[in-house]
Amino acid sequence: MIDFHTHTPAWETATWLGGTAFGADEFVGFMDTAGIEHAVVLSHDGLFDPTPESNDRLAEFVRAYPDRMTGFGTVAVRRKTAVDEAERMVGELGLRGLKLHPWLQGFSMHELSLDPICEVITSVGGVLLSHDGTPPYSTAGQIAALARRHPKLRVVLGHGGLHDLWREALAMTQETENLYLCICGTPPYAARRILAEAPPHKVIFGTDAGLSDKASQDYAVARIKEIDGWGITDAQRQAMLVDNPRRLLEPA
Repeated sequence: MIDFHTHTPAWETATWLGGTAFGADEFVGFMDTAGIEHAVVLSHDGLFDPTPESNDRLAEFVRAYPDRMTGFGTVAVRRKTAVDEAERMVGELGLRGLKLHPWLQGFSMHELSLDPICEVITSVGGVLLSHDGTPPYSTAGQIAALARRHPKLRVVLGHGGLHDLWREALAMTQETENLYLCICGTPPYAARRILAEAPPHKVIFGTDAGLSDKASQDYAVARIKEIDGWGITDAQRQAMLVDNPRRLLEPA
């Protein structure tokens, strides 16, 4: 399976505790235990303070296992350096996409400053993954509006609407050609409905692994095991866990 939503360790917290909670070796060990072939890795620290240094640390983390991990960096949308950092991120650092978190990073998905950043990601055939499911800052409708402004950019709803907005996430994915949905923290009853009604090629899966200081990432393993109780078909499982994410990771 391909896990489309994981994180590096919280470097600042780990340093305060006296050392990193886990490194790339330990994380790939978790992946092996959980049956994860490949993971899209996002910067944990960049969620709160999107600095160039957070992208540097992410690039170093995934570079240790380039066949097992793909990094999506982040930028501070309102800073004048955002476009330059996006270019450095996908150029010099070799990261393959952009992660945004409007709620934690303090911006609106409607801000026009996002447009040149999105153009950079589009130019390399990359992917934009945005946190969603948290009103009023991160709704599927807001993210879909950005996707429609950039029809050649593949945009992913990072949490499939979570518990409250999954119906909106489903509807926006049905209506917006370049919008995809990652089931990550989405309740099982919603996941079943999404898989039954969303375009079959648009649904992917993520565990949110990396947010725990434990190298084993037990909660992420539990999310993978939970899939067996969803009552979905083998074809839906294959599309969600293998075919769809693999296609998204190929340059557009």
